[in-house]
Amino acid sequence: MKKVKFIYNPFSGENIILSELDKVISIHQEFGYQVLPFRIEKGVTIEEALDEIDDSYYYILVAGGDGTVDSLVNAMKNRNINIPIGVLPVGTANDFAKFLGMPHDVSTCVRQILSSEPKGVDIGQINDKYFVNVASTGLFTDVSQKTDVNLKNTIGKLAYYLKGLEQLPNFRKLKVNLKSKEAEYDGHMYLLLVFNGQTAGNFKLATRADAMDGFLDVIMFKATPIKELIPLFINVLKGEHLDNNNVLYFKTNDLMVYSDEDIVTDIDGEKGPDFPLRIRCINEGIKVLGIK
Repeated sequence: MKKVKFIYNPFSGENIILSELDKVISIHQEFGYQVLPFRIEKGVTIEEALDEIDDSYYYILVAGGDGTVDSLVNAMKNRNINIPIGVLPVGTANDFAKFLGMPHDVSTCVRQILSSEPKGVDIGQINDKYFVNVASTGLFTDVSQKTDVNLKNTIGKLAYYLKGLEQLPNFRKLKVNLKSKEAEYDGHMYLLLVFNGQTAGNFKLATRADAMDGFLDVIMFKATPIKELIPLFINVLKGEHLDNNNVLYFKTNDLMVYSDEDIVTDIDGEKGPDFPLRIRCINEGIKVLGIK
C-alpha cells in the first residue's frame, strides 16, 4: 500500500479541514492509499513533515491557502523532493488552486486528485524563494502580511480590504526599473505583479496567464494622474486593462527589478526578498495532481 503524506493547516480559512479529516482518510483508503497526517502548528516547520519522505510515498496532499502551498513547494525544492502534490483549497486565499480547477468541496477535490495523473506546472522563483501564484511589490502589497491572522480567519477577504483602506493615505508613485529581453521600463509605478496564476484576492488580473507555458505574466500599473485611475479601474473590472496605455504587460521567463524605494515584496501573502529581484519561471517546476 503506497503512502500519502497529508499536511494540513488547522487554522486556514474557517477551520474547514478539521471537520473533513475523516473524509480525506476514508476516500484514500477506498483508493488503496495509507494516509500519514502532519499538523502544522506554531513552532513546527513544514519541512519537518518531509523528514520521512521516500520512494514509498505516492504524493503529498496539502490543505491550506496559497501561503501554505508556497511553504510546501519551497521546502520540497530545498530538499530536492520531486513527487507530485495535491491541493485542497481550504485557506482564506486559494487563488492558485482555483486557477488549476480544484473544487471547493473537499470530498470532490480528493476524488478528483486520486482519479488523475500528475501534470507538470510552472512555478516562479524570486531570488532564492519560490512562489506558485503571484509575486508583487508596490502599493498595498504588504496588506496580507499586516492583516491579523485571527481577523483573516474570522471575516476572510473582508479583512484584506479593510487593511487596504488603512493604507490609502500612503498612496504615492514609486520609482522602479525593470529589465528583461521582452521589455524594459525606467520610471514610476503604483503596483507591480508577476503572475504564474491568474488571480490575486479573487481579482482576475492576469487574464492571459497559463501556468504551463513556461512564462510569467508581468503586469505593472504605471503612475498616472488621479483622473485616469477611474477609467483604468473600470477596465480592470471588465478584464480589459492589459491593453490600457497606463499598464505595462508582457510575458517573460526572466526579469530583473530594481528599486531604492522603501517598499516590500510579497509572494502569495508572505514577505518576499529584498531588492534587487531576479524573477524567473521554472517550467514544469512541480508535478500536480487533480488538474483536468
